[in-house]
Amino acid sequence: MDRNSVDWRGYMPAVTTPFTADGELDLDAWRELLDWLLAERMHGIAVAGTTGEWFSLTPRERVDLFRVAGEQLAGKLTLLAGCNAFTPAESIGYAQAAKEAGFDGILLTLPPYVVPSEREALAWYQAVSDGVEIPICVYNWPRGTGVDMSPALLERIAEVDNVVAIKNSTGNMAAVLETLFSLVDRVRIFGVPASELGILLVERAGADGTIGAGAVLGSDHPAFFEHVWAGDRESALRAGARDRALFEAFWEPDFTPRFGSQFAILKAALNLRGVAGGHVRPPLLPLTDEEVERVRATLVDLGLAPVAA
Repeated sequence: MDRNSVDWRGYMPAVTTPFTADGELDLDAWRELLDWLLAERMHGIAVAGTTGEWFSLTPRERVDLFRVAGEQLAGKLTLLAGCNAFTPAESIGYAQAAKEAGFDGILLTLPPYVVPSEREALAWYQAVSDGVEIPICVYNWPRGTGVDMSPALLERIAEVDNVVAIKNSTGNMAAVLETLFSLVDRVRIFGVPASELGILLVERAGADGTIGAGAVLGSDHPAFFEHVWAGDRESALRAGARDRALFEAFWEPDFTPRFGSQFAILKAALNLRGVAGGHVRPPLLPLTDEEVERVRATLVDLGLAPVAA
């Protein structure tokens, strides 16, 4: 497989997983959220990724998320399954479940906490690729894994049979650009900023899109890429400015949240919009009342009228 084996592009958010106030998986809210994401014209979604709180899901819950998403959205947009785990066998099991549910591919980081060496990182992706025939998007997420995979290592991983894409969420822009220019002919590249630079990377360098977080702005996120593809730079920049304003209100440049946790921020924002964000699950905590008001103020600044408190 290579980049030409899939048609993935545009804005594909890593989506939240709705939980009830007492921490139960809320599949009714999940179905509602999936309907909203489709109506807002997402080009794809990543289920049970970092934003989806995979670390607190039971194996059964993760498979249930895949099953429901597949039943509802397979064939309508690109479906990527978060298959992060601590062992290759676990990730292979989730990847197999995703394949059976009709998913188009998987999103896979290195195992967190372990801090594998480069040789171990390559072996990790090779083992999962050998275990199940499904396209793989490699996710370089140094904040979550403790490892920032270098362009040279990503080039070796891109040679693994089922690897077709890379999501590069490092704060090292030089490494992002080096990876893009060296690998764009081989794999799809995600991590495009919603800016003038992003437009150039799509138009001139062949970059494919962004796997973002939460889709709080709804259709504004995919609109950036749709305007770029249509050659409407002015409209793309307007949509991109809203995306960047949201990011800058909630996150530092290295993806550290400015307050609370990224999970609680995204769910609060969705809930304030009247979308089924749900609650976070321990060990995470909900935002304080003051922090919720910060989220509300950002939405108001962006012209998104929150629902009544």
